[in-house]
Amino acid sequence: MIEQILKWLKRTGIVLVSLPLILIGILILYEVFGMCVNHFATARQTKKLVADLTAEVPDIEITDIHSVTGNTGPTGNHVDCLSVVTFSTQIQQAELEKRLYRHYTYNEWSCFLTQTEDGNYRFYLNTSAPFTDNIEGH
Repeated sequence: MIEQILKWLKRTGIVLVSLPLILIGILILYEVFGMCVNHFATARQTKKLVADLTAEVPDIEITDIHSVTGNTGPTGNHVDCLSVVTFSTQIQQAELEKRLYRHYTYNEWSCFLTQTEDGNYRFYLNTSAPFTDNIEGH
């Protein structure tokens, strides 16, 4: 009888000692999963942006594609999906914005088109990641 009680106490002690390690492992796996999903979302966003630009601008020549997953602004702990595509075309900026308006809503912070000093255009798209409170944004 005492032997069974000691055996039960030993098992309970092992579970109690290992429980924090198991919970830490689950938390780490959750954060890694969130990072993978966020990077996939950024890659998908960038691919869609390139496809939309290519479909709407017939003479487009893409010179640079850049994407970042992480905290891209000074506003706190969060994760963003940033896609920036630099390209050249003979179409003027107003016409480009008009063509891309059905795909994107422009504003001063997260979605805009600018002309660079060398005459190219840069389309900037910044959206929230699916796992916005991931460790990658801290």
